Amino acid sequence: VQLQASGGGLVQAGGSLRLSCAASGRTFSSYVMGWFRQAPGKDREFVAAISRSGGSTYYADSVKGRFTISRDNAENTVYLQMNSLKPEDTAVYYCAANALFSLSATYRADYDYWGQGTQVTVSS
Repeated sequence: VQLQASGGGLVQAGGSLRLSCAASGRTFSSYVMGWFRQAPGKDREFVAAISRSGGSTYYADSVKGRFTISRDNAENTVYLQMNSLKPEDTAVYYCAANALFSLSATYRADYDYWGQGTQVTVSS
């Protein structure tokens, strides 16, 4: 599956952004989908994941209550709604697809396919 992330940009602290990730292929619903982020000089970290059906979600503690992951299997798209953004949310955000593991899998190595990343910058 090929993934294309979009929707990043520059926003002030407290603002909102919605990221999108469009997937190619007809097997989108067979993948757990996740979002990761990587800030300069830091490791890529897990942000959120959603089950194949979209009925279950899982979040990193740092974004819980502020970010919402969702998916539209008919449109082969996964979203990340980010509210109450903080400067520490600044990073390149990547969408990823996981064929084998559950949505509680948070390691980068658990995911099989990656999008190209979209930059999110939150100014203070």
